[in-house]
Amino acid sequence: MSRIVPQFGLGTFRLSGQPLIDSIKTALELGYRAVDTAQIYGNEAEVGQAISESKVNRDELFLTTKIWTENLTADKMIPSLKQSLQKLRTDAVDLTLIHWPAPQLGISVSEMMQNLLEAKQQGLTHHIGISNFNIDLTQQAIDAIGLEHIATNQIELSPYLQNQKLVDFLNSQHIDVTSYMTLAYGKVLQDPILKQIAEQHQASTAQVALAWALQLGYSVIPSSTKAPHLLQNLQAQQIKLSAEDMSLIAGLERQSREVNPAELAPVWDF
Repeated sequence: MSRIVPQFGLGTFRLSGQPLIDSIKTALELGYRAVDTAQIYGNEAEVGQAISESKVNRDELFLTTKIWTENLTADKMIPSLKQSLQKLRTDAVDLTLIHWPAPQLGISVSEMMQNLLEAKQQGLTHHIGISNFNIDLTQQAIDAIGLEHIATNQIELSPYLQNQKLVDFLNSQHIDVTSYMTLAYGKVLQDPILKQIAEQHQASTAQVALAWALQLGYSVIPSSTKAPHLLQNLQAQQIKLSAEDMSLIAGLERQSREVNPAELAPVWDF
């Protein structure tokens, strides 16, 4: 299977209002062509506004949203996605993900995936996938609707949380890996090893962390409200890390997770 999710996109988590609108418009001017949002971010309307006000045509963009846990049931999923499309000012998104498996809610993976597949069959989304699923739940999703329908698993990945077991499984299934929180809320930016590698490449530590993820074949969706950072993040694609660099970063694994809501998260693979 060829890659479905663009390797570089703009994240919008924790952004809203005019700063978000400006961030998206600037990013699109700089050459970003993928934008990632979610129902729970509460910013789909601003994303839609920014895209419609930009000079980039909708058909040139890859737009992702995610279904929140309260909308996973058959009676709520499609109506909620239609609301998202209205806010995003589009007839269909390119990718829709189940945001969290939320096993404690008692909705089976099979049920939520069937509901999502129905949204795809209705033409509301071109591709579908999952987010924050462990190996077991990913396998359940595959069993429920077939591997060919699962475009990606969007998971927390950073030099401090490398999630190797899950990544190996996703790679074996040819499911795109999308990395969020690649900079671990900025924690990796002061890492001495990343700083040392950054100096050698005349780059920033953020660029090195993003280049690491890109080189492993992951899609990344960093966010920023500052134009220089948006540009630097995009330029991380030009950095080629050596095998030694990659090996040094592999040694930074701490299994340090930034996002782990007890009521939504699965049991993680270690």
